[in-house]
Amino acid sequence: MKQLKQTFAPSGRLFYGWYIVASAGGLQMLASLLWMQSYGAYVIFLQQEFGWSKTLVAGAFALTRIESGVLGPLQGYWVDRYGPRAILRIGVVLFGLGFMVFSQVTNLWTFYAAFAVIAVGSSLGGFATVMVAIVNWFDRHRSKAVAFSQVGYAIGGMAVPMVVIALEAFGWRTTAFYSGVLVILLGLPMAQMVRHRPSDYGDRVDGLLPEVAAPITGRENLTDFTARQAMATSAFWLISLGHAAALLTVSAVMVHLVPHLTEGLGFSLSTAALMVTLVTGCQLVGQLLGGVLGDRFDKRWICVACMCAHTGGLLILAFADDWAEVVSFAVLHGFAWGIRGPLMVALRADYFGAASFGTIMGFSSLIVMLGMSFGPIIAALFADYFGNYQIGLTVLALTALAGSLCFVGARRPVSEG
Repeated sequence: MKQLKQTFAPSGRLFYGWYIVASAGGLQMLASLLWMQSYGAYVIFLQQEFGWSKTLVAGAFALTRIESGVLGPLQGYWVDRYGPRAILRIGVVLFGLGFMVFSQVTNLWTFYAAFAVIAVGSSLGGFATVMVAIVNWFDRHRSKAVAFSQVGYAIGGMAVPMVVIALEAFGWRTTAFYSGVLVILLGLPMAQMVRHRPSDYGDRVDGLLPEVAAPITGRENLTDFTARQAMATSAFWLISLGHAAALLTVSAVMVHLVPHLTEGLGFSLSTAALMVTLVTGCQLVGQLLGGVLGDRFDKRWICVACMCAHTGGLLILAFADDWAEVVSFAVLHGFAWGIRGPLMVALRADYFGAASFGTIMGFSSLIVMLGMSFGPIIAALFADYFGNYQIGLTVLALTALAGSLCFVGARRPVSEG
């Protein structure tokens, strides 16, 4: 009980940073439920109506990730300068409007244009923006705070069967339009809760009183890096490349798991949606576990173990021929994704500090987006050429294994400041 009080209410009242964590979780839940995790289900309906190939449909997802990555440095600068709340408001509105435009598409070009608006909105109103606030409000409990906020993403994935029910009952156009309405109605109040730095509101990092706000052992002599200083270190590039390798697997699974299970293994759409729920359920548990482990043990080696688990999970999925093997994949991949996810943010913040975190994350996204962009494309190209996902998933599994070596080499840099 004492430990819980020190974490959540160190000064006798609930630390405001946890309200920010809750809002961040809600915003990520909307993005996960209505777009990122449910996109695979939309793929089925889009192919049925328009007859587009897997590569063309996956290409829209890939281009949105490229757009988000290119936007990253500018977005990071804006968030560091103007604060996350203002950027979140703009992003939420664009995200919602993008869904409404998506509901009206009639050809491939309008489809890609709609997803361009969704990409900008989800980037400005999502993960990268809220992480800047969390990094500034937490230090001792940073991994836990990031992990708890990402629980919203996992809950969104677990609720994907609700989107599938709506798609089957009302059609993809109606579902998309009202998803946009929901984003705006729920997203704007949550964005309003987010604040930039605790010092601007008379509060302190972690909510600690001055007499107990001692630096964490091992960080006493660390100073914050500027974006230029961070990019001059090997750790910046190795973490970014390792993160990109991880997202090759994550993005490919997001887009292609449902088509692979329904077309390749003969699962029903509802059963495939349940497998998505299992992945994200394991992700949720993994996030909570990763938050605790990340605040106690070396984050770098935890990431190495998770990358190996991604590799094993994808290899199992590539050669699966029954539901038990798919369940094994879902557990391995879900736990690896969940445990590793919050550590991607916390590791960078530990290494480079909070002062320029938004800009540093923005430049890192130029590399990370390669994983989110090319994962679906690689899987789709192999699937279109060979008629199944086996070779594409194997290639992505080996890439994840190579990514583990990036984290092995990503040692903490020393600032010259």
